[in-house]
Amino acid sequence: MIEHDVVGRVLAQATKEGADFAEVFVEDRRSNTTSLDDGRIEEFVTGRERGAGIRVQSGDTTGFAHTTDLSEAGLVEAAHRAAAAARTGGAGVAAAPLTEVEPVAHRIEVPVSGIAKADKVDKLLAADDAARSAGDAVKQVSAWYADGTRRILVANTEGVLAEDATSRVRMFVNVTAVGDTGMQTGYEAPAYTMGWEYFDRVDPAAVAREAARKALVLLDAEPAPAGKWTVVLAKGAGGVLFHEACGHGLEADLVNRDASVFKDRVGTRVAAPGVTLVDDGAFESGWGTAGVDDEGTPTRRNVLIEDGYLVDYMWDSKRARKEGRAVSGNGRRETYRDLPMVRMTNTLLLPGPEDPDEIVAQTEAGIYVASLSGGQVNTATGDFVFGMSEAYMIEDGRITRPIRSANLIGNGPEVLANIDAIGNDFDTWPGTCGKDGQGVPVTAGQPTLRVTGVTVGGTAR
Repeated sequence: MIEHDVVGRVLAQATKEGADFAEVFVEDRRSNTTSLDDGRIEEFVTGRERGAGIRVQSGDTTGFAHTTDLSEAGLVEAAHRAAAAARTGGAGVAAAPLTEVEPVAHRIEVPVSGIAKADKVDKLLAADDAARSAGDAVKQVSAWYADGTRRILVANTEGVLAEDATSRVRMFVNVTAVGDTGMQTGYEAPAYTMGWEYFDRVDPAAVAREAARKALVLLDAEPAPAGKWTVVLAKGAGGVLFHEACGHGLEADLVNRDASVFKDRVGTRVAAPGVTLVDDGAFESGWGTAGVDDEGTPTRRNVLIEDGYLVDYMWDSKRARKEGRAVSGNGRRETYRDLPMVRMTNTLLLPGPEDPDEIVAQTEAGIYVASLSGGQVNTATGDFVFGMSEAYMIEDGRITRPIRSANLIGNGPEVLANIDAIGNDFDTWPGTCGKDGQGVPVTAGQPTLRVTGVTVGGTAR
């Protein structure tokens, strides 16, 4: 991407101007999107973006500049601007010799760069055919395919020199069905960090049939009841809940800003026995997987909660350096134009010992949540509201009537404490995590779980 000796000279220049720490982050990103609506290909979009961000720290002040000029002169100029913003008059430190960091290996078997547009179109057309074959109630089908490759180089004055390349592929199918209850929609959007081998794992027709099934189920759904209920979360379904309501509160920057309900709780019980929560940036094919984070730290599996006890938070280099802690591989940024911050990667609540079918059978009355939609969370308190996009009643230990128009309302730590059954299955949910104006790909995952005393905001009278 850039000659290593050039990077070294840029870092040396930054330190001459009074920096305590300097970093160069270079990114080369390519993307392709193909979309279909009602059986017709609407567009092909191809993009490329290249640039570098220079971060300079002097005392408690951070200066940052970014540029699309990747020549040595352009990088030095950006370093001057960042150093000027951070300068406090200190003498600076000498840059350590650069030592290459070995990224965690993640394979790309079939690069997406060699795939013809026609092959991508065929996948979308197969999805459209499958969705429409689900029944006459299906009135509209839209689908898109997207892939992206990202190469980064990170170097800093502590001697870190890391390079990494990732490839991500995603397919999205949205189906609209119309019936006596009006118009209902269902969607599926599997996403993985891999190449074209994605389609060895993902069948476009199966994705479309699942999206159509969700829409058709909602046509027969009844308004959800309101009140306190025992809730069974299907594998993968509650991943977004734990990501939002618990994971953000375990990010060290929010903890340091007194914006986390988990502040000063390390070593104490914060969840029910058997609950173990990890963040794993090296999780195989996860949507948030990479070889190194955006500060050049190799990704790894970090245990956050173990058997109900809070073990640690997630750290980026800035917070870890200030607190004298080890970095955890959670420094992430959306693009070279952004400063890194503490972010989750693949946040996973690990499986337990119980049979998922038995968990349902042992629930006399409750609500079975097959999937959640968007919601809101207050990380300082842990309070949340999430929509249920697919849910059913549990009656006499059986999953029965589908319900709709309902929210889950609760508190993240209380949910963790009220888990009374953990299944031995597991699935994940991929999404984009937003924080302070930046979005990054993440995975959240969990087994089938049963939680007591959850408030359901329904509309049934």
